[in-house]
Amino acid sequence: MHNLQELTGKIILVCKEAGELIRGESEKINSVDVITKDVNQFVTRIDISAEELLVKKLKDLLPEAGFTTEEKTIAKTGKNYHWVIDPLDGTTNFIHGVPVYSVSVALMTTKNIPLCGVVYEINKDECFSAWRDGGAYLNGKAIQVSKVDSMHDSLIATGFPYYDYSSLDKYLQVFRQLMKRTRGLRRLGSAAVDLSYVACGRFDSFYEYGLNIWDIAAGILIVKEAGGHISDFSGSTNFIERKEILASNTLMHNNMMNIFNKYFA
Repeated sequence: MHNLQELTGKIILVCKEAGELIRGESEKINSVDVITKDVNQFVTRIDISAEELLVKKLKDLLPEAGFTTEEKTIAKTGKNYHWVIDPLDGTTNFIHGVPVYSVSVALMTTKNIPLCGVVYEINKDECFSAWRDGGAYLNGKAIQVSKVDSMHDSLIATGFPYYDYSSLDKYLQVFRQLMKRTRGLRRLGSAAVDLSYVACGRFDSFYEYGLNIWDIAAGILIVKEAGGHISDFSGSTNFIERKEILASNTLMHNNMMNIFNKYFA
């Protein structure tokens, strides 16, 4: 087994280097840099450049590991480990100059058990990190989830469906209930940042469906190591397979599940 704390420190440096690349290009982005992958799904030359940098540097850290990447700049299967990379989580924000986007990198076993996770929010220069059984950190300082246990004191984060509208009616029912019963809902546009904000107590819960493994791999470990809880909308641990996630500070999980059970059962 590798020294996960030491490895996480090296991943942080790699993520920050990718973040510097993205930051340097943020004011140069224009329409010719934007490619439409699918309905409301975009990629820029910066996404691809950042991913290529991450792949190169991470390959040097752990040559035996495979890769699962959003932009598919590499195809490699690892025997025991694989890197899960989102080079620019929040591409639509980046394109429009909205300052919430991040680099997300996780090291997972081939059974998708997260070992290390780093989310670098570029605009605030905030680096969230965790390694298995080692706690969660923000710029090197330990973080924990909030202690809020009531709906009316909670602030909830979510993401809007942008291509899969199959559960839209149920989603809107949940949204309506939470609007009435909480301090409010926020949609930042980067699931990796949403999860990190749950981990450090800024949000008390986060939910979204239609997410891919690279959107959440690093964030789920950071939440868990900060004392939070992760499930799918039915309360099981199949959130990667089902592409739906409910993250909370643990104290709020039953409250949230009561609502999801009503509409997503």
